[in-house]
Amino acid sequence: MKTVLCYGDSLTWGYDAAGPDRHAFEDRWPNVLQAELGGGVHVIAEGLNGRTTAFDDHFASVDRNGVRLLPTILGTHAPLDLVIIMLGANDMKSWIHGSPLAARHGMARLVSIVRAYDHGMDYPEPQVLLVSPPLVSQTENADVAEAFSGGVDASRRLAPLYAALADEVGCGFFDAGSVAVTTSIDGVHLDAENTRNIGRALAPIVRVMLEL
Repeated sequence: MKTVLCYGDSLTWGYDAAGPDRHAFEDRWPNVLQAELGGGVHVIAEGLNGRTTAFDDHFASVDRNGVRLLPTILGTHAPLDLVIIMLGANDMKSWIHGSPLAARHGMARLVSIVRAYDHGMDYPEPQVLLVSPPLVSQTENADVAEAFSGGVDASRRLAPLYAALADEVGCGFFDAGSVAVTTSIDGVHLDAENTRNIGRALAPIVRVMLEL
């Protein structure tokens, strides 16, 4: 049995802006990925609304710093064969950081945590797949538009930065923006069809990485 951890934010959790609500279990991309891969793989969804790569959000009632939480999650679900990381959209919030380059450095830190984590057992190092989130889009939601001020242009820089990082550190890369677009309801989240698209698109990549 191969085990895959999907580490992400509200896009992984399955936030549905139309409700607001949570997408049906079967529509969330990690569960679509599970269905595509079948019973020989266990896919774990670790999504948290508002999670950043490596930055604090003191407006939240929970710890959203991805760097601080990742070691505990790695230990919880060990051993792992693959860790898929899709983060960075929340880094674009004006009060978080607003810099694609900062998100790139945050992703690099997350990769280093995965590779250096000491389980205290002789587990092999899991592979890592970096996923850049779909682009932030224009929205008439004034609050979200202000929160992600400059995010439309900034989010366009994430995929090239993540692709270069993946080449540099030797891990996989996928641009979720190549198969999914954010809803105009808030400009950052996905409808059910688009979150399903991500799960379906990742399946062949995961098969290759796990040699299935």
